[in-house]
Amino acid sequence: MIIVAGGGLAGAASACALAQAGQAVTLIERDHAPVDKICGEFLSIEAQESLAALGLDVAALGGHPIGRLRLIYGSAAVAVDLPFTGIGLTRKRLDAALLDHAQRAGVNIRRGVAIKRVEAGAALALDLADGTRLEATTLLLATGKYELRGAARPVAAPGDLVGFKMYFRLNPAARAQVADHIELFLFDRGYAGLQLVEGGVANLCLLVTRARLAALGGSWVALLADLQRETPILAERLAGATPLLDQALTIARVPYGFIHRPTEADPAQLFRLGDQAGVIHSFTGDGMAIALHSAALAVAAITNGEPSALYHQRLRRDIAGQITRASLLYRAQQSASAQRALFALAQRAPFALRWVARYTRVPLRARRRVNQDLPR
Repeated sequence: MIIVAGGGLAGAASACALAQAGQAVTLIERDHAPVDKICGEFLSIEAQESLAALGLDVAALGGHPIGRLRLIYGSAAVAVDLPFTGIGLTRKRLDAALLDHAQRAGVNIRRGVAIKRVEAGAALALDLADGTRLEATTLLLATGKYELRGAARPVAAPGDLVGFKMYFRLNPAARAQVADHIELFLFDRGYAGLQLVEGGVANLCLLVTRARLAALGGSWVALLADLQRETPILAERLAGATPLLDQALTIARVPYGFIHRPTEADPAQLFRLGDQAGVIHSFTGDGMAIALHSAALAVAAITNGEPSALYHQRLRRDIAGQITRASLLYRAQQSASAQRALFALAQRAPFALRWVARYTRVPLRARRRVNQDLPR
C-alpha cells in the first residue's frame, strides 16, 4: 500500500499524480477540512506549471495576479517587475481544490485522522490516534513543518525565527497601492510580506527573532504596533485595516535552510516531500514550488521503481543551491547596517531584485528533467 502522510500541497499533489498513473493510494490528513496555514500564499510560475500538469485549473480558483515586487525599508521603497506573473491564493482554497482533485483521481482520502507515530525501519507502518495500524510498502512524508514521532527530520538546531500571519481588509487607498505587487518589508531582526489574495483580502506574513518578540512580551499586538512605528509604509498600509482572523496564526522552530541529506540508514521506500525535505526562507516565495517539485520527483521515482535514496539525492541536487543562496542572503541582511547597504544596492541596481527572484527558484532544467521522467 502506498500511504501519503499529509494533505497539503506536496501530499495531495503526489497522491493525485500516483493515482493518475494507476497506483492505489491512501492519503491521511489530520484536519477534517482545509484550514488557514502560515504561508505567504504566493504561487510562482513554477508552482502554477506544476499544478497545471496535474490537470488543476488554477485560474478558476480566483487568485490575485501579482507581477511586481516592492522592497520596503523604513519609509523608502523600490519596485521592479517580476520575471513572471505570480498568483496570490489562500492555502485554504488551494488545498481544498487539490484534495478534491486528488479524490476525483481515485485517491482514498482519510480526513480528520491524526498519525500518532511512524515505524520507519525494515518495515513501514503508521499508528493512528484512533488505534488503527496501517502498514505501507511506500510512505510519503508530507506533513510540512510538523514532525511525526518516529520519523522526525534530522535537524541540528531549531530555527530562531517566529512566524505570524494575519488577513486584513485594507482601506481602498492601501489596497490600490498594493495592487499587483508583493511587498517585502525589511525591519530590525526580521522581515514581512504583504500581498493580495482572492477577494481583495491582504495576507500579511512575517518572521521575527525570538529575542525581539520576547522584548515585546511575546505579544502579536505589541509586535505589530512596534513594526508600524519602525516602518511608516507598513503603517500606511494597515491604517484603518480590519483584521479578519480572531487571532494571528503563529509558528516557531522552523529550520530554515534545512536540506535532507540521505544516509544508508534511511528506509528504502520512505520519501520526504516539501518542508520535510528542504525549507527555504519565506521571502523567496518559492516554498510551494519546491513542495510541488518534490511531489513530481517522488512520483517519477516510485513509478520507475527507484529507491527513495536516489530520489533524495536528486531532490537535494535540484534545491540545495536555491535554499543555500536564500539562507546566505538572509544572514547577510540581519544587521541594520547590512539592511541599509542591501537596500541602497537595490535602489541603485533594481535588477538585483530580479536576480534574487531568479536564483532562488527551482531551476528550469530540474523541472524539465522531472517532467520527462513522469509517467504519461
